[in-house]
Amino acid sequence: MANGKKKSRKKLFVFGGLGLLLVVVILLVAFAGNKEEIIPVQTEKVSRRTITQVVTATGKINPEFQVKIAAEATGEIVSLLVQEGDHVKKGQLLLRIKPDIYEAQKNSAEARLQQARASLSSTKALLEKVESDYKRVQELTQKGLASDADLEAARSNYLQTLGNYESQKSLVSQAEAALKEAIETLNKTYVYSPMDGTISKLNVELGERVIGSGFTGTELLTVADLNNMEATVEVDENDVVLVSIGDTAKINIDAFGDKVFKGIVTQIGNSAITSGLGTQDEVVNFEVKIRLTDKDDKIRPGMSCDADIETETKENVLAVPIQSVTARVPKPEKSEEGDEDNVKENNRKNKPQEVVFIVENGKAKMVKVKTGISDDNYIEIIEGLQGGEEVISGPYRAISKELEDGKTVTVTSGKSKLAQNEK
Repeated sequence: MANGKKKSRKKLFVFGGLGLLLVVVILLVAFAGNKEEIIPVQTEKVSRRTITQVVTATGKINPEFQVKIAAEATGEIVSLLVQEGDHVKKGQLLLRIKPDIYEAQKNSAEARLQQARASLSSTKALLEKVESDYKRVQELTQKGLASDADLEAARSNYLQTLGNYESQKSLVSQAEAALKEAIETLNKTYVYSPMDGTISKLNVELGERVIGSGFTGTELLTVADLNNMEATVEVDENDVVLVSIGDTAKINIDAFGDKVFKGIVTQIGNSAITSGLGTQDEVVNFEVKIRLTDKDDKIRPGMSCDADIETETKENVLAVPIQSVTARVPKPEKSEEGDEDNVKENNRKNKPQEVVFIVENGKAKMVKVKTGISDDNYIEIIEGLQGGEEVISGPYRAISKELEDGKTVTVTSGKSKLAQNEK
């Protein structure tokens, strides 16, 4: 009997313990489920700043003024008077192409002109005689001493001789033009500098044969004004609309390390430069030229460069860290009876809105904002904030994905990377 009571008490303790354990587990699970997630964040006060909007582009350094000289006469280079890097003056003789053939053509043209002039003189003398005979026959006809047939014959002879004279005058004009052309071609065997500058590129050597043409002749050399250099950069189609002539720029030339050169935008291309046409990698750029206002004799054409074009500056504007601004899609509207289709259509048209999150009483508050220009670190706030608010500036994952209106946050002592960089 005693053993039976002991067994009953033992079972009661076991089942009672299991029941208590089960209650504890259920309470723990319920407590854990109701525990609110706390998101650690960094903040920064909304303040007023000066923001300069910058468009970045890459390109090459080129002379602002340069002339590529091509051969206009065919032949061998018999005299080369300059080397690459030489300074030259306008009108200075640079090289000479063998002139033998062109001198012979000139002499031939002179001989043809002399012959044409001699023929013209002979024809003129004959015309004067025929004209005199024609007038004499006219007088005799009026006196009845010559027949009408004689008069007609004299008139015909006069007109024919006059025509030969006019034709001979045209031949003389043609011979003069041919001589002028021969002289011009002969002069093209002399190549002179069209401007003051430097021989930035020399493509030929002494004794080399070149082909002359007004359009596709052999390129001989390039004369450039190295005192006036410019950066020729390609700007993306989305950014070129922000650039204006007269904008200032900071230019980093790779060969000069961290040295910064100042410049001014002087030209914006109207024609697009397209690469990867018809592919997923298609890129559309526009050429922008920036005159360097800082001079350095060591700058050479063709050097690679990066340009930061300052397109707009605003002073004393409300600004937040650029990573503080994110996008959120408005929550879907709830449908009322009979209005479901309109609600679905409105929800479908909902577009992401620009927002920031500020901290109020340990909670994240989502604020819709309207933004303006930005620089590398900060973005202008046109509407939505008054200044002085604690705006959440990090971490990026929390701002872009985790934060929602009303979420509990804790401000960590660590500063955002942006604030650390400013220090």
